[in-house]
Amino acid sequence: MRGTATLQRQRSRVWAVANQKGGVGKTTTVSTLAGELVGRGRRVLMVDLDPHGSLTAWFGRDPDAQGPSVYGLFQVARAGERPDGRRQLIATDIEGLDLMPASTAQATLDRQVAGIEGMGLVLGQALAPLQATHDVILLDCPPMLGVLMVNALAACDRLIIPVQTEFLAIKGLERMLRTLAMIRRSRGEVVDHLIVPTLYDQRTRASRDTLAMLRERWPEALWDDRIPVDTRFRDASRRGLPLSLWQPQSRGAQAYARLADALLETAAGAEADERRAAV
Repeated sequence: MRGTATLQRQRSRVWAVANQKGGVGKTTTVSTLAGELVGRGRRVLMVDLDPHGSLTAWFGRDPDAQGPSVYGLFQVARAGERPDGRRQLIATDIEGLDLMPASTAQATLDRQVAGIEGMGLVLGQALAPLQATHDVILLDCPPMLGVLMVNALAACDRLIIPVQTEFLAIKGLERMLRTLAMIRRSRGEVVDHLIVPTLYDQRTRASRDTLAMLRERWPEALWDDRIPVDTRFRDASRRGLPLSLWQPQSRGAQAYARLADALLETAAGAEADERRAAV
């Protein structure tokens, strides 16, 4: 397994988890996917771009405390230096899982960096030295469009869009897809994306109807499964562990294992296509 991981580190996969609506399961998706991938022998970095710092708190760190953080990357960049992500990450208590914490000061970044050239590429530059040390980098994005989300979409090679299966979440998805189209024009290339239905409750008509709407409107981008409601996610966050490592046989963890299968299969196919094109 270590040999496989070494091979994959030749090109880290950078997956952004984003939706322009809160409460849809972004942080849960990052934490649980990270635990699932670590359990498979991958080395994973989680990056908390949300000033609320929910992912940071999940792993027992205080986003109000001083120390390494995403905010530190932008402080370095504002000073005219190249940001190095290695200086802003910390190891978690889980072997193979690292975290770049959030700072609540990130809430001020849009005002601080307005008009400064190159601020949309800070994260991509900071992650470059980590490409050789991590197999997968997961970006937990804030629920609003700003410099942090722009950085994530500029740096990622895949976008995962969790969508709660209720009507109001569709509006957040629509905004997210419009933002993605804007980033696509800026990057000059397509950003692969996957819509992931979350908080699905088969017992409610709202969940069933929303899932049907997703299948009707975005069939090509929609994951063919869903993440169920599972109270164990909340329990896992209180314990400071990914559910996929704490209770891997739970419904929620098993759903994220299937999502990891789909993401890794797609990534492997894309890398095979790139190798063929390079020959």
